[in-house]
Amino acid sequence: MRSLLLLVSLGFAAADNGLAGWLRYAPLPSGSHSHYTRPSSILALNSTTSSPVYVAGQELQSGFKNILGDNIEIQHGGCQPSAVVVGTVAQYKDVCGGVEGIPELAEDGFWLSTKGKGVQILGQNDRGALYGAFEYISMLAQGNSSQVAYATNPSAPVRWVNQWDNMDGSIERGYGGASIFFANGTIVKDLSRAAQYARLLASIGLNAVVVNNVNANATTLTSENIEGLGKIADVFRPYGVQLGISLNFASPQTLGGLPTFDPLNSSVIAWWQNVTDEIYQRIPDMAGYLVKADSEGEPGPATYNRTLADAANLFAKAVKNYGGIVMFRAFVYNQLDESDWKADRAKAAVQFFGPLDGKFDSNVVVQIKYGPIDFQVREPTSPLFANLLNTNTAMELEVTQEYLGQQSHLLYLPPLWKTVLDFDLRVDGKQSIVRDIISGKRFDRPLGGWAAVVNVGTNTTWLGSHLAMSNLYAYGRLAWNPTNNVESILQDWIRLTFGFDLSVINGITKMSMDSWPAYESYSGNLGIQTLTDILYTHFGPNPASQDNNGWGQWTRADHLSVGMDRTVSNGTGYSGQYPAEIAAMYENIDTTPDNLLLWFHHVNWTHHLHSGKTVIQHFYDAHYAGAETAQTFLQTWESLKGKIDEERYNDVLTKLTFQSGHSIVWRDAINDFYWNMTGIPDDANRVGNHPWRVEAESMTLNGYKTYNVSPFEAASKSVAIVTSSNSTTGTATTKLEYPSGTYDLAVNYYDLYGGKSHWKVYLGDRLIGKWVGNNEDVLSHTPSIYLDGHSATRITFRGVSVNKGDTLKIVGTPDGVEPAPLDYISLLPPGIVD
Repeated sequence: MRSLLLLVSLGFAAADNGLAGWLRYAPLPSGSHSHYTRPSSILALNSTTSSPVYVAGQELQSGFKNILGDNIEIQHGGCQPSAVVVGTVAQYKDVCGGVEGIPELAEDGFWLSTKGKGVQILGQNDRGALYGAFEYISMLAQGNSSQVAYATNPSAPVRWVNQWDNMDGSIERGYGGASIFFANGTIVKDLSRAAQYARLLASIGLNAVVVNNVNANATTLTSENIEGLGKIADVFRPYGVQLGISLNFASPQTLGGLPTFDPLNSSVIAWWQNVTDEIYQRIPDMAGYLVKADSEGEPGPATYNRTLADAANLFAKAVKNYGGIVMFRAFVYNQLDESDWKADRAKAAVQFFGPLDGKFDSNVVVQIKYGPIDFQVREPTSPLFANLLNTNTAMELEVTQEYLGQQSHLLYLPPLWKTVLDFDLRVDGKQSIVRDIISGKRFDRPLGGWAAVVNVGTNTTWLGSHLAMSNLYAYGRLAWNPTNNVESILQDWIRLTFGFDLSVINGITKMSMDSWPAYESYSGNLGIQTLTDILYTHFGPNPASQDNNGWGQWTRADHLSVGMDRTVSNGTGYSGQYPAEIAAMYENIDTTPDNLLLWFHHVNWTHHLHSGKTVIQHFYDAHYAGAETAQTFLQTWESLKGKIDEERYNDVLTKLTFQSGHSIVWRDAINDFYWNMTGIPDDANRVGNHPWRVEAESMTLNGYKTYNVSPFEAASKSVAIVTSSNSTTGTATTKLEYPSGTYDLAVNYYDLYGGKSHWKVYLGDRLIGKWVGNNEDVLSHTPSIYLDGHSATRITFRGVSVNKGDTLKIVGTPDGVEPAPLDYISLLPPGIVD
């Protein structure tokens, strides 16, 4: 039972750029730890500087000094009852004799006892001891004075991170800067950030990093780069973090010069064994390989009519004698013909991998995305988890918010992950909870666990957003124990990251816990998936992009109906991939949850949900409700001003300000698109009705011209204005016929990559405000070069005094390829969102 001191923040830390993450080791408020008994020393039972036990001693010393103000000496020998002792169980027995009450620990598990005169932190191995040290420091940092004695073991042996870093230093789906590992085709010389990253990961129990993109470059395996990878492994090793490598399946041909990359060819087998031997000679503790093959254009065994098991086992045999494992991605699918009613990308994983169950070597783990499509805002649990009873499996999550706001939107992901982790697949009519399947417990498998795409970069916030770090922290905590409460995890992270002020804890908790429901509401609900642009940046709205292509993320929407029929009786048959009880639930429209209705059923827009609403009215209402919730994030954060250091406060403020405006872009784009498609009006008369707006194209223009935006729904009334040329300053003027009063003035514009336009807005001769189009410098999402839902942005000037008949003028100065685009203005009375 946790016992937290009642701490009151007496101030806040000096400027904090986020680099320390949740390992700030901030001092506890003065006088709050008078109960604390100073240990005589720190006894680290390994003096080898590369040992995690040695590092644990250093971390404990730093924690005592910074959190409690105590300088505690580290020793490496002797046994003192009043010391904080950290080491393995075996080391402790050698130095101090046995300790009673410790159950047998699993690999990486640890025992933590604060009872008695001293503290014992004892791991099953060196890494486990370090994990225990970090847990104890976390208790100290949160003012936790509990007297505890417990053992804890990780849920599964595989707790990996996947980086999608490229050899040139770029990161695919990276929103936190350039790679901390690679630049210009080789490994960077300064690996201090790599060491800091390993420290963060170790503190939450993660044990391996695949450092390069799953869309791998064969040159990663040159001798020069293997030596560089070895240097990364060297800085990882003291933190118990192992290095993994993504492979390009065609490397024997493209790098090795062989005429083939057939996985059953003897020369190919020998080539991979030689490369593997070279790697392990330099990195004897390499975790293993990650392979993406026959997926999205990546080469694979299908070239030679070989199976995916043939491919995985090729690598498994190469690493087996070294104790390595192979993570083989199940993200394999073909492009499809949408006119085929039975075609369904969601079926691909089971179609490709189901028949191969039991054919993978024992050190292969099939890495399965949590849902059958691609990291959407809501998907049903992948049925592949229920089809691989004789194969090791791991769940692939995405800390990187690829389809989910790309760190420019607040979105706390663990509640989404828990919908899958806690789902009971009822295999053979027996309890088959997904978390027990991936741990190996349900089907008695030796391996299994977790992988997450994280994509940290050189930005000091690591992920491009301070608040996004809660997702990385929670990933580690859930990988260790998936039954943990996600709100409790979040509040631990808040205390460690921002301190003890209850208004800060409560405010960030409320924002974060509301964030996934809000994002689902204003992006894509009822199981239709995230209605983003799947053909371009995966960031802003573009519902039309989902259909009329071969990628299979279809909505099958037309003016009468919407949704994928995935039933066995009339649709693609996908529901039949689940065990009988689950299949029956999804097959029946009456027992399918509303939040997955459009995933499993094709219905009329006027179909009534269990709530009584029609599908189209639910869309309208949900998108308005979600955008309204997003406005509260900004209000809540502003209420915390002065309670959070200025640097982090301002950085988060910028992103939440953007999100509050972009949620309205999302709301209007989706609602306008489907209103246009169906012709069914909103019962509340909100969609298409904006009485407080003035369209830019209706203003008096000088140096500006109208521009038809594509997709049309990315602009209010489908039209924006741009300067007549990239060297012409434009003005847009209008007479305001609103009652005199105080308003918030919102301006919707487009911020394109490739230029930094300037705008000024005047009331009469009075300058109300000015801004520059520099989202590419201050936000984290993939930028756009078009006027679209990705570049659409809003800025708001609050408390503007307006007299009826005032003339409002906006002056736009283009820059580069950005023609100072404008969409509309809104003059908003108090309490009106727009």
